[in-house]
Amino acid sequence: MEQRAFTVRLDADQASDLEAVAAADGVSIAEVIRRAVADRIETRRKDPAFQARIRSIIDQNQRVLERLAE
Repeated sequence: MEQRAFTVRLDADQASDLEAVAAADGVSIAEVIRRAVADRIETRRKDPAFQARIRSIIDQNQRVLERLAE
């Protein structure tokens, strides 16, 4: 699986909390972040309003791509 790196800036309290969560769970900070992102994506996938906005974006992009292909 291809991986991509991102930079995340946290305030001092968030960073300390994140470090504590990782230590308590016995995993790396990166793993805590990956799990949080996965949870967030799954939550959004189940949100009907979010899905409607995604479908609207898909429709808009489809029209643009078809116009460019002419």
